[in-house]
Amino acid sequence: MTRYHCAHAWLPTGVAADVLVEIAGGRFVAVRPDTPLDAPEAAGAVRLAGLTLPGLANAHSHAFHRALRGRTQRGRGTFWTWREQMYAVAGALDPDSYHALAVAVYSEMALAGITCVGEFHYLHHAPGGAAYTDPNAMGEALIAAAADAGIRITLLDTLYLTAGVDGRALEGVQLRFGDGSFDAWSTRLDRLRPRPHARIGAAAHSVRAVPVDALTAFAARTDGLPTHVHLSEQRAENEACLAIHGRTPTELLADRGLLGGRVTAVHATHLSDTDRAELGDSGTGVCCCPTTERDLADGIGPARALADAGSPLSLGSDSHAVIDLFEEARGVEMHERLHTERRGHFTGAELIGAATAAGHAALGWPHVGTIAVGGRADLVTVALDSPRTAGCDPAAIGFAATAADVRHVLVDGRAVVRDGVHTAVPDVGAALREALATVTADARAVPGAPSEADDRRRIGAAR
Repeated sequence: MTRYHCAHAWLPTGVAADVLVEIAGGRFVAVRPDTPLDAPEAAGAVRLAGLTLPGLANAHSHAFHRALRGRTQRGRGTFWTWREQMYAVAGALDPDSYHALAVAVYSEMALAGITCVGEFHYLHHAPGGAAYTDPNAMGEALIAAAADAGIRITLLDTLYLTAGVDGRALEGVQLRFGDGSFDAWSTRLDRLRPRPHARIGAAAHSVRAVPVDALTAFAARTDGLPTHVHLSEQRAENEACLAIHGRTPTELLADRGLLGGRVTAVHATHLSDTDRAELGDSGTGVCCCPTTERDLADGIGPARALADAGSPLSLGSDSHAVIDLFEEARGVEMHERLHTERRGHFTGAELIGAATAAGHAALGWPHVGTIAVGGRADLVTVALDSPRTAGCDPAAIGFAATAADVRHVLVDGRAVVRDGVHTAVPDVGAALREALATVTADARAVPGAPSEADDRRRIGAAR
């Protein structure tokens, strides 16, 4: 039995003071608010100053995109020109270099209070598309990296078959993403096994990358698994889908049975009224990634309208332009303010819920994300005396704190971060520098991917 005394804790009923938490076997066995530190039952408890939250869940990650931070902001461009730089990084990785990078990235997440990551994994094969001896070598590298960084992972193994809505073949770096057929992908998925810290889910990359017939098979194959899909991130995707199928991407997914409570749509930025109703009525979740959506100039999605329609909202750092779920949570609210020219669309409790319980549920971990008896014992303590949080009402922490304010992190009752230092990777900055130096040097030698002009020309031809 381990005891922690939280000066303040975020409980399902709200923020409470003097909360004694008892942990055994990696789970909460007692949660007692209004228990002073000098109470007999608190004897020997470890004091956690500040505000203690449940573990945060990063519901959408592409770990290798971390290599692009601070390197893709020069000059003008669009999502499509950014993608060329992303492809160069994707072309440079192998299982060893990907493991080293992912350990560093997941350790950065742990420092930010993230105790579980949803890895939207499509970088499957060797250059040219040849399978490694273990066809899941890249996915296994990610699962091992999460264990080394001390966090949980849901590996969302991704089906990626085509280079556009028109069904054209993969080329260049994209060949690393594809299995050649739905059946080959399904067979490879069968070889992945869950572990105590890892669950196996699935993803359909997008309507660009999965033909309609494969979407139907995918929906049936993944029934019961946490399932994610990029949806309507770009207007060009919507235009091509309407031109070729006479349906929006959301309508296409609905036709193919790929909506519902186990499904999370990532981004959902450019939606019609019908799209929003389809997602909400089916209980399909939506993962918002505001810092990436800003960085890539994607646009502002209808987060409040989606929540009101019935879609649970979760949060992701996606391309890792920033790894900070407080910033992602604030971004959801601030985007609404910019769009509507009004304040106050989400409460602090709604935003923290998106960062905690909703994110874990979207990743298939339903008993994580609340500080409650029986739940898995994840705790994240945030300072209330930093230059950012001093004077802050604890209930409004989502509007003030940053990842830099995280002081302690427990995962299943194990200390992963103590006093702001990762217990297994003491110098995360050095780990990132070393891993990134290898990846970026190798990326310089990778031939360029299809250009924005190529994509626009092909979309136009498909019309």
